[in-house]
Amino acid sequence: MAKVYDWFDERLEIDTFVKEDVLTKYVPPHVNIFYCLGGITLVCFLVQFATGFAMTFYYKPTVTEAFNSIQYLMTEVNFGWLIRSIHRWSASMMVLMMILHVFRVYLTGGFKNPRELTWVTGVIMAVITVTFGVTGYSLPWDQVGYWAVKIVSGVPDAIPVVGGLMVELLRGGQSVGQPTLTRFYSLHTFVLPWLLAVFMLMHFLMIRKQGISGPL
Repeated sequence: MAKVYDWFDERLEIDTFVKEDVLTKYVPPHVNIFYCLGGITLVCFLVQFATGFAMTFYYKPTVTEAFNSIQYLMTEVNFGWLIRSIHRWSASMMVLMMILHVFRVYLTGGFKNPRELTWVTGVIMAVITVTFGVTGYSLPWDQVGYWAVKIVSGVPDAIPVVGGLMVELLRGGQSVGQPTLTRFYSLHTFVLPWLLAVFMLMHFLMIRKQGISGPL
């Protein structure tokens, strides 16, 4: 194992990175538990990613089989109920931690110069997180999920000129059906995770570059 590590260290300078950029990184004395809310949000996202990926092995994104596949996961699959329950509860925890993190940053002035771009990427990630909830809520395709999709996808209809086009784009047609579920499933399991990962990387790189903001 040591030889393998030495092989990677020779090429990637892991030791140098750990000693100079990780272990010796300055942490301001004012940092407390409230500055860890963003990290907790990240942990929730990783839990979401892992449990969501596990559920894709059993979930069937069709209007005729979606609900039954969830029932099968909850009642027949070993620990399936636990995986889905963790996914649901960690989703709520992720939203809560994200809201608290936004409040902490705002109240301590963490959005001010020179961290405006960090704030912008954070707001975009907050919108993506809420979109995760909206799209995931519909996937069981039960009565609650169906009517939630119908209401949410119909909201843009109030927008003049382009509203009708946006509704049709979201639903994949005039009414809610299989194309709608397919689009919401694709958004929830592929588009949004990659989009969030990109903005998360930008967010962390800027925090790493600029450091943790000080008190007001």
